[in-house]
Amino acid sequence: MTAKPHILVVDDQPAIRTLLRQALEAEGYTILEAASQATLMRLLESQPVDLITLDLNLGNDDGLEIARKVRASRNVPIVMITGRDAAEDRIVGFESGADDYIVKPFQMREVVLRIRSVLGRYGPLDTASVPAASHWKSDRYRIEAGVLDVPRRELRSSSGAQIVLTDIELDLLTILVRRPNRILSREELMQLLKGRHWSPDDRTIDKTIAHLRRKIEPPGEAPRLIKSVRTVGYVFTGNVEPL
Repeated sequence: MTAKPHILVVDDQPAIRTLLRQALEAEGYTILEAASQATLMRLLESQPVDLITLDLNLGNDDGLEIARKVRASRNVPIVMITGRDAAEDRIVGFESGADDYIVKPFQMREVVLRIRSVLGRYGPLDTASVPAASHWKSDRYRIEAGVLDVPRRELRSSSGAQIVLTDIELDLLTILVRRPNRILSREELMQLLKGRHWSPDDRTIDKTIAHLRRKIEPPGEAPRLIKSVRTVGYVFTGNVEPL
């Protein structure tokens, strides 16, 4: 992330772009603007971009398809700001790679706070360079499945029973829990799982996630703790309480 975050505002309405630009510049951000997919992709190739605000209605361009294309090539956070307010629209938006979803008309202060929150979840991957925060002060975390004790390398249910995890499952769960609500690509997960050798077509991450879900997700339900982001990777969306 750049020292002064660059935000790319994508909307085909000049008035909306101006409103967002003025408010975000007042917060110290550098703002780029795009009214179409072509301009967005060109700016992504030529300028540093730390976050995208994305309208879903861009004339002939489909914002959901744009989000999927962006997510397929890079791990840049996306905040969708759109007039589509149906529950299904929100679900599809998150499935397409959105980190947050804001419905028009919006309160500008809320937009600023939610953008700040999303940017705060995207930081250096190396834990040594992550600023001190609640998720880094403790080595024990309460999640829905139980309590994860990192030094003791164990996960125990609320009843105290140990949930048996393999070494790689423990490592992967720790990485995800320490970065809640942050989408991590398979490549980033491979990078963070140090000491292991991977090949470009390695599916170990996907297989490990599948095994981990069987052990920590509520049975018979769609995954709600570790969610897939199509073509990108995974995100831990469950509650995380440092102990």
